[in-house]
Amino acid sequence: MENETIRYCQSCGMPLTKPEDLGTEADGTANDEYCTYCYRDGHFTWDCTMEEMIEQCAQFHDQFKDESGRSFTREEAVAAMRAYFPMLKRWQR
Repeated sequence: MENETIRYCQSCGMPLTKPEDLGTEADGTANDEYCTYCYRDGHFTWDCTMEEMIEQCAQFHDQFKDESGRSFTREEAVAAMRAYFPMLKRWQR
């Protein structure tokens, strides 16, 4: 995956930069749309709303960085996810 454009999980927005980041189908093959935390063995690991996913991801706000490398505050991360998540495949239903 090194030479490709970075893809993002279509459920939580996590960067999919390594093969081990990828979710799996029921037959064990990699799914390149979802991360291993959101999608495993051919189904979503958690039946949740978009808002519940945002709240779950918000605990990792210090890993979200702006262009200068500064970590987002929890409030900034939540606002960014509320703007971004509706564009992800899982939440467009």
